[in-house]
Amino acid sequence: MTTTSTLEHLDRGPLSREEMAAVVARDIPDGAFVNLGIGQPTSVAAHLRPEAGVVLHTENGMLGMGPEAHGDEVDPDLTNAGKVPVTEPPGAAYFHHADSFAMMRGGHLDVCVLGAFQVSASGDLANWHTGAPDAIPAVGGAMDLANGAKDVLVMMTLFAKDGSAKLVPACTYPLTGVGCVSRVYTEVALFDVSGPAVVVLETWGTSVDELAARLEVPLHRA
Repeated sequence: MTTTSTLEHLDRGPLSREEMAAVVARDIPDGAFVNLGIGQPTSVAAHLRPEAGVVLHTENGMLGMGPEAHGDEVDPDLTNAGKVPVTEPPGAAYFHHADSFAMMRGGHLDVCVLGAFQVSASGDLANWHTGAPDAIPAVGGAMDLANGAKDVLVMMTLFAKDGSAKLVPACTYPLTGVGCVSRVYTEVALFDVSGPAVVVLETWGTSVDELAARLEVPLHRA
């Protein structure tokens, strides 16, 4: 394991969901066209700087989507793909569902942020089915996004409820995409999985050594 520029915030963490969302938003390039997946990723919208000019796309047919709506802002006919009420900034556009998927499949999105059940050390993504007999598959547009977006970011907890790691040497759940993930954002660490090794870029409330003791994936410092 090489040294030394990984940022270790030992006195801060693990991160809350909103803090995780803020870290993801921090790393999205200005002016990017972005899709935020259902679940945790939708919270990223509230942390994007208006002056950054990030344009949000949602697979149910909206471009230029605003943050989550509250109170009098709520319009039951205006939601994101996860059925969460959203706002409509000036310049927002609407289009057919098929056109939305054409944007996703055609490489027109710069970034997508997705949740995951597992991510492998080589960037494989499993986020639509656990393979359990009683589980309900929920692929939605995940395969289109994972294979169509130029940069795929995953936002998830690092460990499942049973304590098992979700960053793994190889996915054991059905795959959504192969080698598609570039970064994994968790409550305790930020990982780069775009290269030949898993690189820890930042940690919160733990160290790289402590993570290495819990994960089966070899870790390298940035």
